[in-house]
Amino acid sequence: MHIPVMLNECLEALVTNPKGIYVDGTLGNGGHAAEVLNRLEVGGALIGFDRDVDALERVKDKLKSGEGKRVELVRDNYANMAERLDQLGIAKVDGLLLDLGVSSFQLDVAERGFSFMRDAPIDMRMDQTRGQTAAELVNTASETELADIIYRYGEDRSSRRIARAIVAARAKMEIATTGQLAGVVERAVGGRKGKKTHPATKTFQALRMAVNDELAGVERVLETMVHRVVEGGRIVVLTFHSLEDRLVKQFFGRHVPREESLQQGGVRRIYEEPSVKWIWKKPLIATAEEQSENPRSRSAKLRAVEVGV
Repeated sequence: MHIPVMLNECLEALVTNPKGIYVDGTLGNGGHAAEVLNRLEVGGALIGFDRDVDALERVKDKLKSGEGKRVELVRDNYANMAERLDQLGIAKVDGLLLDLGVSSFQLDVAERGFSFMRDAPIDMRMDQTRGQTAAELVNTASETELADIIYRYGEDRSSRRIARAIVAARAKMEIATTGQLAGVVERAVGGRKGKKTHPATKTFQALRMAVNDELAGVERVLETMVHRVVEGGRIVVLTFHSLEDRLVKQFFGRHVPREESLQQGGVRRIYEEPSVKWIWKKPLIATAEEQSENPRSRSAKLRAVEVGV
């Protein structure tokens, strides 16, 4: 069962105007979005994005409009959010929520190829109708390209060894399934060696992020949407690994005013427009109770800012 992470914390930070327009950029199973809808009053609106057609099918009954509330479900990458809002005639929104974790449903359906827990074709695309699959990437990219991907997105120091092993293995036989790939990685690094985490975990994460161009998508949605949030509105982002959290922290940090002393006296505020302020100075993490009940929440960090203050 998919359990939305830090649900109350996300919603307390996000919904400040019950008659406002709110965007969930990563619908998943609709847990966060359904609660946003519950908190809205007549005149409020929820716009939900997901590029996964299966996700939209799952949530369409859960997120029905009613009681004077507007609901729009959009099948697209959140990187294209600003353009799609233009098409809907929406110039400004009161809040944006991004849950950057992979949906439990995507992990659980073997055919999606996100997980090596069950053997299946290596797909990993969020949108299965377009783009290169992870299998195509694994079997065609050069050793240098693979090493760079695994090091950059997986932060795995064994990236060169793993890339070398992948190239050697595919020379004998196409690497077609998650089980094959996980086995190649495990043998390359010398087995699990008593570690709780499977040695292929970082490689799978890296390939998924590369196939879906995830970091570029996060940066684009933040860059475009920070200008579309009303003064006093909120942007709330839930991340699950250090690369995304670092990107989000640095992006918001550039918009948080800092004071610089002037030689002639006085100070000036330096920041990128529009200005934002942190809702909390440090990211929130899930409570010990939530981490125990929902292991997926253990790596989560929640950051939130208020725009134009």
